[in-house]
Amino acid sequence: MTLPAVLLLAVFAYVPMLGNVIAWQSYSPYTGFLRSPFVGWANFERVLSNPLFLDAVQNTLVITAFQLVFFFPVPIVLALLLHSVVTPRIRTTIQSIVYLPHFFSWVLVVTIFQQIFGGAGLVNQTLRDAGLGTGFDLMTNPDTFLVLVTMQSVWKDAGWGIIIFLAALSTVSPELYEAAAVDGANRWRRMWHITLPALRPVIVLLLILRLGDALTVGFEQLILQRGAVGADVAEVIDTYVYYQGVIYGDWGFAAAAGLVKGVVSLALVLGANKLAHVFGESGVYQKA
Repeated sequence: MTLPAVLLLAVFAYVPMLGNVIAWQSYSPYTGFLRSPFVGWANFERVLSNPLFLDAVQNTLVITAFQLVFFFPVPIVLALLLHSVVTPRIRTTIQSIVYLPHFFSWVLVVTIFQQIFGGAGLVNQTLRDAGLGTGFDLMTNPDTFLVLVTMQSVWKDAGWGIIIFLAALSTVSPELYEAAAVDGANRWRRMWHITLPALRPVIVLLLILRLGDALTVGFEQLILQRGAVGADVAEVIDTYVYYQGVIYGDWGFAAAAGLVKGVVSLALVLGANKLAHVFGESGVYQKA
């Protein structure tokens, strides 16, 4: 039963890894792998000395750090709030509403935000009608771009993220809450000593995976808005690789940049997993 899934993974995930050889070539799709000249580590030297790539890395890390602080805790808070709702029907209704935007494409999400926060959007029209000035255009302001992309990510994916935390909370025995209540623990004490410890392994695991994915902050979301706010704030590693490789045809350079990203992401996962072991959590894996 697992054979089809294994085949799909091998064909679409592992076999394409062989194409990373172009990172050591002056590759051209017209000549192919075998005829493209070998250039050694020249592409990597160009990547690490290119100021535009370093700017893209900086933007990527800034966006990741900002979302780690202001986006990562949101699904946890929503899960705690939903878990406190007694009526299952109300809980299911709220959960269905908040995770519905996850199924929207980024094109639709950006369009909705444009209609609300754009220069001719609902907010500006309301401010003008109320005589409160000419309004603002959040969609083209580079200074608030971090806030914008974080708002979009929260609206689209925070609801979907609560599923994992609610599943973890469902494993907690109600007898623990009853015993704590009998011992005089109020709601906040029960949450601090029962609910949060039950979520801690899941939080650590997702945090490790998020750090491993730190250099991937949403290709579609950012490339759709890159032209509106400028490459200075919206250029990240994935969009930079796309423009260098696909648009400008520098395939070897783009492949080298992608490999650098992969190596750094692997190092982040291993480091975060080691730190989890220090604090007594299992993390992604444990040594036998």
